[in-house]
Amino acid sequence: MAAYKREHFNFPARLVIRKSSRFHEDELEGLNAALDEVGVSMADFIWMPRRSPIKLVRQGDYPPLRGTAMRIDHETSLLYTRGSVDFFATYPGMYVPNPLILRCQRRDRTEWDALLHETMALTKMNWNNTQFDGALPITMRAARQVGEILKYVPEGLDADPRYRFYM
Repeated sequence: MAAYKREHFNFPARLVIRKSSRFHEDELEGLNAALDEVGVSMADFIWMPRRSPIKLVRQGDYPPLRGTAMRIDHETSLLYTRGSVDFFATYPGMYVPNPLILRCQRRDRTEWDALLHETMALTKMNWNNTQFDGALPITMRAARQVGEILKYVPEGLDADPRYRFYM
């Protein structure tokens, strides 16, 4: 948050954190305390497990359309970030796609439709690739790729926080 403020001269109005593992109670307490301390009043903490035990089907030969979403309950939704594409009249993949599960462990005033729309938009934001339908939002995909590099940084050596060093 301090780095964000140095760059933008204020704190963000809203913070969205997406991760592939559940937010533990101590994490939630720490995140909420940090946000309260700097005055960020809107936050969404979204847990996106790696695999969905649920798959949807549709009538016909192809999997659900890319962007198909289904609410499971007040804190859980399914979202197909990969799937059939009307424009191509087919599914551009080899295997039946897995939907993402989005589980909100904190959702302030953000509507589900907005969270789903933002997640879909972030799957198309990989400028190093021509694939228009990434399975994961770029925020999670880039974090995994940087993590793969950082695991080789020797202990005690500070890694540069600027993303350009990991592209």
